[in-house]
Amino acid sequence: MHELSLCANLIEQLEQLAVEAAAAKVGRIELKIGVLSGVEPQLMAAAFGMAQVGTIAENAALFIEVTQPVIHCHDCDHEGEVSPQNLLCPHCGSESTELVAGHELILARVELLGSWPDARVNPL
Repeated sequence: MHELSLCANLIEQLEQLAVEAAAAKVGRIELKIGVLSGVEPQLMAAAFGMAQVGTIAENAALFIEVTQPVIHCHDCDHEGEVSPQNLLCPHCGSESTELVAGHELILARVELLGSWPDARVNPL
């Protein structure tokens, strides 16, 4: 399950953000996961539950938004949502499309709580 290693990296990012902001803990995390990213949202949520234990994000709430594929057609300039199984332009049928959303794994928002008196002190 590669979601566990992704969560370990996520925890590292959260710890760094908390240190930079002199925050005591993480309260909320919002992720955007594209259906074509190769990451399963349910597995990510389960892995995060394991990875957050004993960390600055131990009691953090995780919210996941699943994003659908969006293409931009280079032939007719159409941009819109498409099926994950068909990335052709739904307007003109062109294969000359670019995937502009739906393949991402983004840390969209982090809520940091509390503060440390000295921002240079690593609370971890």
